[in-house]
Amino acid sequence: MDIQPLLDALGLQEEAARALAGDLRTQIEELQARLREAETRLEHLAITRKTVTALADRGPAVPPDLPEHPDYPRILAVLNEATGPLRARDVCEALNYELLPKNIEGTRAKLKHLVKLDILAEADTGSLTSRQ
Repeated sequence: MDIQPLLDALGLQEEAARALAGDLRTQIEELQARLREAETRLEHLAITRKTVTALADRGPAVPPDLPEHPDYPRILAVLNEATGPLRARDVCEALNYELLPKNIEGTRAKLKHLVKLDILAEADTGSLTSRQ
């Protein structure tokens, strides 16, 4: 029995399998290199995020946008100068408004709006302070 043709066929299959294994090793090495680059990039981005966040926490606070009405900056000025919480009536007095119910209620509505915008804090019911 002549087994030489069988051995030749096995040799060809062995060379093909060896070539495929070599190609796959090359691809794996390339993918591992790309993976290392991607992981390094992710690490750098995480460090950058941490640094930017730390710097933002130390930077000056950006003042919130106030509604477009001339009373809002004046109300904030009164509350920033106050030594304690103020009520709507106190703010009206500081702004030299007549102490009429319509003026007090209008000021109270503006103060509540500033609380909703997280610009003012409510110390007690109706008593407000600046968050700054």
